[in-house]
Amino acid sequence: MAYFKFGVDSFIWTEAFVKKDVWIISKAKELGFEVVDLAIAHPEAFPLDDVLAAKAQTGLEFVTTTTLGADTNLISPDAGIRANGIRHMKLMVDINRAIGSKILGGVIYAGWGCLTRRPRTEREWEWSIEAMKEIAGYAKETWDGVIAVECVNRFETHFLNIAEDAIKYCKDVGSGNMRVHLDCFHMIREEKSFSGAVKACGKQYLGYVHVNENDRGIPGTGLVPFAEFMGALLDIGYDGPVTIESFDPSFEELSGNCAIWRKFADSGEDLAIQGLANLKRIAAAL
Repeated sequence: MAYFKFGVDSFIWTEAFVKKDVWIISKAKELGFEVVDLAIAHPEAFPLDDVLAAKAQTGLEFVTTTTLGADTNLISPDAGIRANGIRHMKLMVDINRAIGSKILGGVIYAGWGCLTRRPRTEREWEWSIEAMKEIAGYAKETWDGVIAVECVNRFETHFLNIAEDAIKYCKDVGSGNMRVHLDCFHMIREEKSFSGAVKACGKQYLGYVHVNENDRGIPGTGLVPFAEFMGALLDIGYDGPVTIESFDPSFEELSGNCAIWRKFADSGEDLAIQGLANLKRIAAAL
């Protein structure tokens, strides 16, 4: 039986984690998860004291994810917008340090959904790398965690779609604390091989994993080859969180951005419960 440290994303319950959502942490503990991914849209409003109290009560491990937008886009031609993105990310680093998180993941290299309708340019690459060097340098001086860039599908970014490019990005930043964030939903659209993407990253560059089904439904009920994927994680010695992420169609912004038009379970919580059971069953057979 293979052991994985299973986590759940706050997106299961809310699209923007704020003070009113701190109860999610104890609920995750109740459902049998070991890790909570706090999806932080507004770091300036993060309820630090409440989260620290919940951590002390539950003993759960935290990671965080965030996304940049049009006003924080690290590949914007506007230097002021790029500076906004750097400030956003430095604040995220501060939050991670304060809550004891060791992973900061997500679409953090460019504005999520900010498509140019053309392939990535060298200038955009230079802008993002330059900004991330400042962010990663700040992180290295103040925090002992890693920044994990999430390669997502072509409909959500033109910048990083596959593990190979995300690895190159980490190498070009060159700070030693950059990693790759893999997500099954995006991988099934962009990668040639689940195990190939994992092994290309290896233990050196794979920093974080989201386990989603191909339709963002209940993990283990669709096309994602979870046995192959999880077997590859074991092969490279990945020991980080394996986190279920999905969204509810009632979410005002996320559902539109992610094209979630129908329910995949009775509730997000039910999706997480069934998904965890399925993933544990798959792990038990490895």
